[in-house]
Formats: sequence, C-alpha cells, structure tokens
Amino acid sequence: MPKTNKKKVCIVASSLSKGGAERSSAVLSQMLYSLDYDVHIITILLGVDYDYSGKHLNLGLLKNKDDSFFGRLKRLQVFRTYIIKHDFDVIIDNRSRNLAYREFLISKLVYKGPVVYVIHNFNTKKAFSKYTWLNKWLYKTQYMTAVSQAAVDKYKRTFDLQNIRTLYNGFNFDNIRALANEHIVNDLPEKFIIFFGRIDNKHKNLKLLLDSYQQSDLKKHNVKLLILGDGPDLELIKTHADQLELSNHIDFRGFVKNPYPYVKMAKFSVLTSTFEGFPMVIPESLSLGIPVVSVDCNSGPNEVIKTGFNGVLVENNNPVRLADAFDKMILDADFYNNCVSNSVNSVERFSIAYIKQSWDKLIKDVLK
Repeated sequence: MPKTNKKKVCIVASSLSKGGAERSSAVLSQMLYSLDYDVHIITILLGVDYDYSGKHLNLGLLKNKDDSFFGRLKRLQVFRTYIIKHDFDVIIDNRSRNLAYREFLISKLVYKGPVVYVIHNFNTKKAFSKYTWLNKWLYKTQYMTAVSQAAVDKYKRTFDLQNIRTLYNGFNFDNIRALANEHIVNDLPEKFIIFFGRIDNKHKNLKLLLDSYQQSDLKKHNVKLLILGDGPDLELIKTHADQLELSNHIDFRGFVKNPYPYVKMAKFSVLTSTFEGFPMVIPESLSLGIPVVSVDCNSGPNEVIKTGFNGVLVENNNPVRLADAFDKMILDADFYNNCVSNSVNSVERFSIAYIKQSWDKLIKDVLK
C-alpha cells in the first residue's frame, strides 16, 4: 500500500466498550488523530460504547460468527493481513497480555515494525503471562508504557524492562463536562455519594464499600449510596446490601453509558478497589468539581489524591477508616469545601492537551 506523508498508527485494544483501558484506547485515537496521524484501531471483542477517531477493524464481528478453533485461526490471519497491508509506522498495543501462547503468536508472527506495549494494570496476572522468562524475552527491549509510576517501578524491576516510561491516561475534560450537562431523569436522591464502574468484587471490592457505608453516619444524614454499573457480581452485591439491611439506602442503577450527570450531582465519588492500573474515575470525578474518597490501592490513587486537598486517601481494606472518611466529607464543611475548590485544577495535568504531547514525543522516539 502506498505511503502518505502522515505517520500511520495502529491501536490494538480488547474492545471500545465499558472498561477503563478500552475508554483510554478511544481517547488515544482522538488525541493522535488531532495530531494528524493516520489512525487505525483493531479491536478483539465486539463492543463499541466510546467515541473514537480513525478507521476501525472489529474482529469481534468475526468472533461472534465463529469462535471455534478454526474461527480463531481465521481471525488471527485477518489480523495479520491487515497489519501487513497497512504497513504501520507504529503499533500501540493496549490489551492485557496474560495468555502466553497468544502473546507469542501476536508479538512474533502478527506484528510488523515498532510496537509500544501499554500496561493498564498493576496486577501482574492481569497484565502479563505467568512465565517470567517469556515476559522478559518478549518485552525486555521493547518500548513499554504504564499508566502509573508505581506500575513502571514494579514491572521494570520484575522483568528488567529497559524502555519503559510512565504515560498517564489522557482525558477529554471538555467533553466530560459537556456530557455532564446532559439531561437525566430527575428521580435521584436529594443527597448521595457515588460509585461508578464494573461490579466485580474481586477487583473493585464493593463489599468493602457497603461495609464502610453501613458503619458510617451517612444514613443518619439521609445521604444515600448510588451505584452505577453492571458486572458478574451484581447479584452478590445486592445480596450483601440486603444482609446489611441497606436496601433502602442504596440505589442500583445498572450500567449507564453516560455517568457524568450523576457524578456531577454527587457529594463525592468513592473508589474501593483491591488493585488498579490507573483508575480513570478519579480524574473524571475531580474534573467535575467532585472530590474523591479512595483507598490507597496499587496503583494510581496516591499519584492524584491528596487528603484535605481534593479528597481523602485511606488505608485499604479498613472499613472503619473508610467510614470515618465518609463522615469527614459530610460533616466537616470547611474540609469538604476546600476539597471541592481544588478538585478541577488538581487534574489539569491529565488533560489531552498535555498527554497527547507525551504520546507524540514517544512515537517520535520510537521512529528515530
């Protein structure tokens, strides 16, 4: 295929639906497109919930038709043919890479030319295969980025990575603020705090959220808990709410494509994850002037949240400390108002205006 003057970039993602890494892939496509790159996206799974820029090859359509062994071979061949046909200057791999044989095939047989591997998770089992020797062999000299400094430090040490740097997720805050102004059905509680994300207790530790809410004084002050999201543990969490006699105090709304109008009306948002790569809900909340109460999990929250400045950061897996933080935000008006006043400015460094320049520099470094 003839080359144009534009540098051709291919973003490979699991999908463009529901997850933080998936949302960041969509935003990355918009950032690079705005820098005049010729952007292509290849997704492995079907879903498309997020706006993106560029051309899209959705392998999930083929997966839906035939997920047999031969169907997978066909998808791999379509994947490889597309890469060869377009002769990309750079490939940016945003997927989890935890299945050894698949990553060997993709890294060695599918990809052609320079690749930047993006790490979105601090949990090694989610980010890499179980074979340390294989991870070192595949990635030791490759360009890699991680979405938090803590993840960079960990994986550089674990796999002796020689070309890894921190590159935070970029956020289109103007778009988030515009979406937050969309009309929603006004049947919300008068006062509430909010969790929005996937209902996966092993990852998001929602039982901790419910236990802490139950131990706090929020119920006495008619502050409800609004939960937006869907996932494999929704019924488990609803059952736990019933066991804690919280059914009248928790409002489950399911997955909402645009959560921002709800976030904008909350007193604060909450993160209780066991682990993260870089939790996108934190900058999203803060950009709307909504402080965040978060556990100090690995990784990301302590690189954004400063207690008393834009929220509260508490020891993980401690429901008493988390309940105290909830109460502090509701009962100490001066403390809360100070967090509100600093929220927006505290995340400007994550705006696409800054992050896209970092991506541009990285791609230029790769192409030297």
